[in-house]
Amino acid sequence: MSQIEVKQLTKKYGEVMALNNVSLIVGEEKIYGLLGRNGAGKTTLLNLMTNKIFPTEGQIFVDKEPIQENGAALSKIFYMSEQNLYPPSARVMNMFKWTGEFYRGFDLNYALNLAERFELNTRKKMKELSTGYASIFKAILTLASGAEILLFDEPVLGLDAIHREMLYKEILTNYIEQPKTIILSTHLIDEIADILEEVMIIKKGKLIIRQNTEELLASAYTVSGEVAKVDQYTRDRTCVGEETLHNTKSVIVLNGERDDTLARSLGLTLGKVELQKLFVGLTSV
Repeated sequence: MSQIEVKQLTKKYGEVMALNNVSLIVGEEKIYGLLGRNGAGKTTLLNLMTNKIFPTEGQIFVDKEPIQENGAALSKIFYMSEQNLYPPSARVMNMFKWTGEFYRGFDLNYALNLAERFELNTRKKMKELSTGYASIFKAILTLASGAEILLFDEPVLGLDAIHREMLYKEILTNYIEQPKTIILSTHLIDEIADILEEVMIIKKGKLIIRQNTEELLASAYTVSGEVAKVDQYTRDRTCVGEETLHNTKSVIVLNGERDDTLARSLGLTLGKVELQKLFVGLTSV
């Protein structure tokens, strides 16, 4: 089981701080969600993890070996980038075979099976693929790579609802049949919430949350009702994600025990919070 260790990682682009002193270890065989708003630093972190760019400060290790100029360490990771980095004139089948030269665990039969199921024409050139089929191609390469750590950056870009559902199911099936570390970075949080075992949230270049998904959701709840009564209930409680409509209000309460008795007496409704709403609340404040 391979692990990535990030130590005090900082990345600056001129005066812009893309990542600010981030430290974490990702190594358990889990499906992680890497979440953040546009520009939060998610893609920067993934690019640093795969040596596509270099840190301003800090270090990255795979199985305690630095990744810089270390092909053996990097071969344990496969990164599905949002960008299309493959030669435009190359055919899909040739890219499958080419990937097998670099990733000895690449399963060509599995890749061809997935291509058939997703209706990806392996005779097409890369430049002939639509945005959706380019995403399918890159996802197939990642799933069939045989790498111990899979990184997906916006894996369903351009995919219709049916193909998105198919891909989520295949990622989960792949993980169950051959446990590995998977990191999913996407803005479609509600669609992947059910398969995420752990959540990492980045805000303005800083890692603000790293927690088991169920525990994170259990630590928060919603309060809804008349504005004045919601305000009374939430006094001295930490809240985010306020939504107000006319005389009614809904907020998310963080890290506080539910008081059902008080809520009933005030005519308020307490409910579960969805991961996407909690994410929006946490990253908007």
